[in-house]
Amino acid sequence: MTGDPDAAGGARPEAGSDRLEAILREPVGPWQRAEGPASDVAVSSRVRLARNVAGLPFPPRMQAADATALLGRVDEARAALPPEDGAFLFARLDGLGPLDRQVLVEKHLISPPHAHQSRGAVLIGPDEQVSAMVLEEDHLRIQALCPGLQLPAAWELASRLDDGLERTLDWAYSASLGYLTTCPTNLGTGLRASVMLHLPALALLGRIGTLLTELAKVGVVARGLYGEGTAASGNLFQVSNQTSLGQSEAEICAHLQAVAKGIAARERSSREALLAERRTAVEDRVWRAYGLLTNARLLSSEEALQFLSDLRLGADLHVLPPIGADRWAELLVLTRAGFLQRQGGGEAGPGQRDARRADMVRTRLQAALTPAPAAGGAAGPVQAR
Repeated sequence: MTGDPDAAGGARPEAGSDRLEAILREPVGPWQRAEGPASDVAVSSRVRLARNVAGLPFPPRMQAADATALLGRVDEARAALPPEDGAFLFARLDGLGPLDRQVLVEKHLISPPHAHQSRGAVLIGPDEQVSAMVLEEDHLRIQALCPGLQLPAAWELASRLDDGLERTLDWAYSASLGYLTTCPTNLGTGLRASVMLHLPALALLGRIGTLLTELAKVGVVARGLYGEGTAASGNLFQVSNQTSLGQSEAEICAHLQAVAKGIAARERSSREALLAERRTAVEDRVWRAYGLLTNARLLSSEEALQFLSDLRLGADLHVLPPIGADRWAELLVLTRAGFLQRQGGGEAGPGQRDARRADMVRTRLQAALTPAPAAGGAAGPVQAR
């Protein structure tokens, strides 16, 4: 078990504020501690709004002075947000090292392209549920995340921050085209809704290709764990709307919510088919994943994602003891290269990361899945049924 495709170099920088340090130290935000609707399939829902400030060039045409001016205006708008929204952290990316930026990517607070924009910044809300990337593809990318399948709720949260920032910032807007954006596909509402789905049964039955073809016909696209430009790993797929022009925000969210519900129903029926037709093979697969995760001494990033997917499938099928959605989400981040290296004190080679990853997963899963000792007896490992 070797190698890790998502390495990040760079020494750990000086610690920032206590709050930023806490965000970088904790694998999941407070909002992820609760389970949402359809959480057996839907990991999270996200709404992202593309916004640009009137009078300033789009990011690809910006000069250094323009970027500096934008950062100052966004920070002023943040400071003027209503007190009831809570305090938003404003962190410039040029004050963060490569590992810190990668951790923010792994927590879905910034995108992989944004991590390479040293002139950018990020706004992070009190519980990490609402945030905004500054100087990614657009001047701002406002996003809100909710556990499970909750696109309307995510839209309400994103809209609230949008309205709060607009009290200070004048958005670039056209009466005929809607919000003006760097990429024409975001014209109109500027809204990109997405749902992260765990689809192991559809993948095992070879039905993903058919699903992707059908999604394209209804204006929905599927991407990988970290969105556009990333491959699907661990049977995790982000499904999102392709365009934002010609529909209202509510219509876009309602359409994708319905599509995601349909996919979840197909995944559940596929899980039932797996148990009915291939029970022994499924049980063997999930128990092998359990055995490797709780005993391996080297574990690559891709192996961890796949085995954690199998583990979650086994728990959802009641083949293995339950593992909460929050604990599973925590493990997904804890096994990423940036988080492992930052927690370990700095840059590490592939072999060191694989060893750290295996040790961390083994320790946490053994504690989580080993039953408590009965009175007068010792606890033992999970036993097959």
